Amino acid sequence: MSDLFDSTAPAVTTYSAQDIEVLEGLEPVRHRPGMYIGGTDEQALHHLVAEILDNSMDEAVAGFANHIEIKVNADLSVTITDNGRGIPVDPHPKYPNKSALEVILTVLHSGGKFGGGAYKVSGGLHGVGLSVVNALSDKLVVEIARDKKLYRQEYSKGKPLTPLELIGNAPNRRGTSITFHADPEIFGSRVFVPNRIYRMARSKAFLFKGIRILWKCDPSVLSEGDPTPQEMELHFPNGLKDFLNYQIGARPTINRTMFSGDAELANDEGRVEWAITWPEDENGFCNSYCNTVVTPQGGTHEVGFKTALIRGLKEYGEMANVKKAASITAEDFLSNACIMLSVFIRDPQFQGQTKDKLTSTKAIRLVEQAVKDSFDHWLTSDVENATALLEYVIERAEARKKKKEEKVLNRKAPTKKLRLPGKLADCSQAAAENTEIFIVEGDSAGGSAKMGRDRVTQAILPLRGKILNVASASLDKILQNQEIKDMCEALGCGVKENYKEENLRYEKIIIMTDADVDGAHIASLLMTFFYQQMPKLIENGHLYIATPPLYKIVVGGKNYYALDDDEKDKLLAKILKGNQKPDISRFKGLGEMSAMQLKETTMDKKNRVLLRVVLPNTSTEEGKEEAFETRRQVDRLMGKNPETRFKFIIERAKFVDDLDI
Repeated sequence: MSDLFDSTAPAVTTYSAQDIEVLEGLEPVRHRPGMYIGGTDEQALHHLVAEILDNSMDEAVAGFANHIEIKVNADLSVTITDNGRGIPVDPHPKYPNKSALEVILTVLHSGGKFGGGAYKVSGGLHGVGLSVVNALSDKLVVEIARDKKLYRQEYSKGKPLTPLELIGNAPNRRGTSITFHADPEIFGSRVFVPNRIYRMARSKAFLFKGIRILWKCDPSVLSEGDPTPQEMELHFPNGLKDFLNYQIGARPTINRTMFSGDAELANDEGRVEWAITWPEDENGFCNSYCNTVVTPQGGTHEVGFKTALIRGLKEYGEMANVKKAASITAEDFLSNACIMLSVFIRDPQFQGQTKDKLTSTKAIRLVEQAVKDSFDHWLTSDVENATALLEYVIERAEARKKKKEEKVLNRKAPTKKLRLPGKLADCSQAAAENTEIFIVEGDSAGGSAKMGRDRVTQAILPLRGKILNVASASLDKILQNQEIKDMCEALGCGVKENYKEENLRYEKIIIMTDADVDGAHIASLLMTFFYQQMPKLIENGHLYIATPPLYKIVVGGKNYYALDDDEKDKLLAKILKGNQKPDISRFKGLGEMSAMQLKETTMDKKNRVLLRVVLPNTSTEEGKEEAFETRRQVDRLMGKNPETRFKFIIERAKFVDDLDI
């Protein structure tokens, strides 16, 4: 400890009052831009546009403007013009030698949004937006039309280049126009991206029904193939409802009508607008805004909105006597919803200058109160719509519970041979390479298969009848199903995210069922089990379907086998000669086949035909669409809703000529 005060310690450089630097005016902004706009990357660069646009939007929200023009110029500067009141140009009382305009552009924390007299609600709160843009621009030109006169002033890097000049009369114009070019000393080679600014402008138009935004872009700054329009008027009279419809496009939804609307907040604190829907593909999002400023990290307005919805749905479920509704959570209900939420409130509190998150605690109560009644009315006004939504959420709640308890299922699927199911006739080879397990329908067929197998590489697991349909079963039922537990123990690889390829005990898993309708149903149930519980097993090419014959044909002392009626007819046409009469017998099931017949037709690796079960390749767009359709069909045909299966059967009944029952 004494070493700290040792006079023999090395000398340090001089540190005195002369080393204390005081940054004045806008110098702090240029030295530390990250403190004001979050950095100097592309996102921070475009935040400059947002600051100016937010000021114009504040004029519109306050009722003083209804038109904004945004233009990206040939030199990649940006011009934003509104028809609001125009920034004041008269001398400022505190700085009599400067106009109010120059004070706003050169002094941090100056503006008309602190006292609340000029703006009831606004997105700009700290009085730094315009001055920060000025500080970080190598050129900024501002024009003000007030009292039928036009004023102009130029700046560079936060300092005025010219005095405020009266250009002339402007009897038919009012408002503010600002053109600025980002300083390459700050942002390097980064430049404004027109499409990003266009999308920003379009979002603002969606957020405030009363505004018309004219978008313009010099064609020279658009690259080939850029979808950004050169000119477009943006006006959306239905607000967030139009915004959400634009976002989701033609995607099918669980609910047939969107829940959208707006309401005034209590105590004249502002208003809230919302739109929400639940897509079938469960690819949701939540985009929220406060005073037209995007809040990517959400905040208290989102909390209030979601609280209103979950309370409303639970109360509706209780009223409808649906007991399972009590256990649903906000995650079940809203994690995959598509949500657009916008609030306009007085004196909002944000987290940081970039306003990524709303922290005003009052917003929770205000938004919840405003939305709850509307949601209750929406649910009760359309019972069919509300019921479909409630069933969807309950299914998600059960799936969440199922996922939470899946570790129990995996613990019940050990990989050690010491705990293999008693019905399994295992192969003698220890390594998985070149081995296969036949999952066989029925004990009778299992007995024949055990006698006809290659004992070194082929294992047999007989199942008793139809296994549980996992697509419509709770996890409790799955855990209690002995046939499923036997399969998990035999395979040893685990399920879902606990699946381990290296623990799979066989190279091929072969489903072998009767060649009839019941056999096809059992195969479908088994494929559904593997699809939902062990999708990696299918993706890695391990699952196969055996193809046992339906017919045995004896001609001239020789045995022939046919998979179905078509193959039987073709085979007869080929092998019959003269007046030969074939002896045709039909197998009612695998149990009627002898061990030798089963081996010869279905199990012998040299003669058999296996069908490999595959999943779409999701690395391509076409594959992703096929994968989505696969999920949808499995849910449609194997899920809990019998109406969808009935509809599927009715739609296709007209194509059936000869039903094999």
